[in-house]
Amino acid sequence: MKATLLVIGKTDKDFVKKGIDEYQKRLVHYLPFEFKIIPDLKNTKNLSENQQKQKEGELILEKLKPTDTLILLDENGKEFSSVSFSKFMEQKMISGTRNLVFVIGGPYGFSEEVYKKAQGKVSLSKMTFSHQMIRMIFIEQLYRAMTIIKGEPYHHV
Repeated sequence: MKATLLVIGKTDKDFVKKGIDEYQKRLVHYLPFEFKIIPDLKNTKNLSENQQKQKEGELILEKLKPTDTLILLDENGKEFSSVSFSKFMEQKMISGTRNLVFVIGGPYGFSEEVYKKAQGKVSLSKMTFSHQMIRMIFIEQLYRAMTIIKGEPYHHV
């Protein structure tokens, strides 16, 4: 199985980039992983929140293949412990999922079309994190899940 993290806008904080790079390097030892960036929309001052969600939604859907399994990182998604997230990932691997695509949307969330296409929603916390930070946090949790599946000591229970 391949895992993809699709995000809106580039990562502009250097310390976040370094964290993402570190966990990406670690993660590829466990499964193919791709970090894809959809460029920020231009002239968003002229767009309503809904128009921005629509345009971002179109860009997200364009990046998907029909066989992709789409999981949205969403504040109203299912919350997991690290161990239960590893079980979720393991189940996806066993079930023959080819490409599991996780998406971090823009500042206003997702369009209805993206919600309709999604096969699930995951929340990393009831807390709110910046769209920059959540990228690193999610990739670290994905790495942690893989080490739990392999029974490695990174995650201390």
